[in-house]
Amino acid sequence: MRKFLSFVLWALLCCCWTTQAEIFTSISQMTDLIYTEKELVQSLSEYIKAEESKLSAIKSWANKLEALTRLSTSDPEGYLAHPVNAYKLMKRLNTEWSELETLVLQNPSEGFISNMSIHRQFFPDEEDEKGAAKALMRLQDTYQLDSEAFSKGKLPGIHSNVMLTVEDCFDMGKTAYNDADYYHSVLWMQQSLKQLDAAEETEVAKGDILDYLSYSVYQMGDLPRAIELTRRLVAIDPSHQRAGGNLRYFEGLFTKQLSELNQEDYPPPSEEPIQLGTYTRPKDHLPERDVYEALCRGEGLGMNDVRRSRLYCRYQDRNRNPRLLLKPMKEEDEWDSPRIVRYLEVLSHEETERIKQLAKPRLARATVRDPKTGVLTTANYRVSKSAWLEEEDDPVIARVNQRIEDITGLEVDTAELLQVANYGVGGQYEPHYDFSRPPFDKNPDGNRLATFLNYMSDVEAGGATVFPDFGAAIWPRKGTAVFWYNLFKSGEGDYRTRHAACPVLVGSKWVSNKWIHERGQEFRRPCGLTEVDQS
Repeated sequence: MRKFLSFVLWALLCCCWTTQAEIFTSISQMTDLIYTEKELVQSLSEYIKAEESKLSAIKSWANKLEALTRLSTSDPEGYLAHPVNAYKLMKRLNTEWSELETLVLQNPSEGFISNMSIHRQFFPDEEDEKGAAKALMRLQDTYQLDSEAFSKGKLPGIHSNVMLTVEDCFDMGKTAYNDADYYHSVLWMQQSLKQLDAAEETEVAKGDILDYLSYSVYQMGDLPRAIELTRRLVAIDPSHQRAGGNLRYFEGLFTKQLSELNQEDYPPPSEEPIQLGTYTRPKDHLPERDVYEALCRGEGLGMNDVRRSRLYCRYQDRNRNPRLLLKPMKEEDEWDSPRIVRYLEVLSHEETERIKQLAKPRLARATVRDPKTGVLTTANYRVSKSAWLEEEDDPVIARVNQRIEDITGLEVDTAELLQVANYGVGGQYEPHYDFSRPPFDKNPDGNRLATFLNYMSDVEAGGATVFPDFGAAIWPRKGTAVFWYNLFKSGEGDYRTRHAACPVLVGSKWVSNKWIHERGQEFRRPCGLTEVDQS
């Protein structure tokens, strides 16, 4: 502001100086100076107002962000356990902080820009924000949640003040639209329109929402509704060229369809609001998608009462293992065939916290083996971060490995390192096999014979381990572990063990697993008499 005031004074002096020779002989020119000064004062007032407006906007940002950070830092993991909080954090750091940076840069603040420059490298980028949006859509699909439930923060068993604004819903819709995912684009654009029509304050233009929504509805094959929405857009903005062209195209296409059906009149578009279930979600790469997602919701379980009556719990000392004699493991049957058991009190709270502490600095995006090349790569169907821990890292890892050997009775010297995984917002691992299939089953230690999976956290909603082939769902319980064999005693893969980690709806899911290999088990789990012997 000091520089601007100097400029104003300089301009006034220049103005007076250049007219000094005529100043006393020409009142008109002096009058001009009066108006020049008035114009400069008005300009100065506008500048001050702009500065005050900017400062007011920055204060508003600061107050909002201070309240948000006070809430989020009080319990970071609990805060991020809510998927909407995680999405809005991605959005804030990728989009909204950039807007604040632009605002401050109008009159650069060195301290702020310096801090922004230092921390910019750690900010999520556009891809991160896009990934967070897709995670919400994944949860929406798996748990059959409508957009309004998400927008109002109403998740199963959870009610919070976390809200999605018109802008948030609009951006979600655009993310889907830009990926040609018109199914989700319709759901989120409709929610954005609904909130706008409810008089929610927003800078998003209704015409923009209708533009995206009408074309997305057309792509979903609903021509009557696409025509009705496009007409609403044209009514709002008659000069909208694309809308006019789309309307003519839609009406021409619809007329052709009616002609082919020997109909003359347009059937009216459905008066039912667009919501979850209005349109059918397109099929994707996963053949058991419906079964998998139903199990994640606790539906379609394959265990009947007769079979359940044959499941037992027991104390397990693994043939009088010295380390289990005084404190045998509590073993519960989770499933009969293939046999899946759960062990209770496998890890203490202190052990789980130490393992998490060791893993956190090493967490990286989890990888899978490409079925065509055998190369490890990231994949959209496995969304988690993982780390591998060795016995040399900490005595607790050696204790856990020994405990797994004692509990299972299997050799762990040839097993893989302890893998720790964290599933955050929408984190999942779609149906897969733990064992390798030809031609990638040539590990010198043999194939993955068995899986020992530790649950290191409770999960408020979602996050089950499900087996679509036979309809089992196992829910995380902190400190417990589940165990199953991936191979028959013949060494052939048990394809029934194809399983998945359901998306985490609310909470943060921590697990650690040990993949136990065939080598060293020759006398601990000898071959059976048939190809499909299990025990």
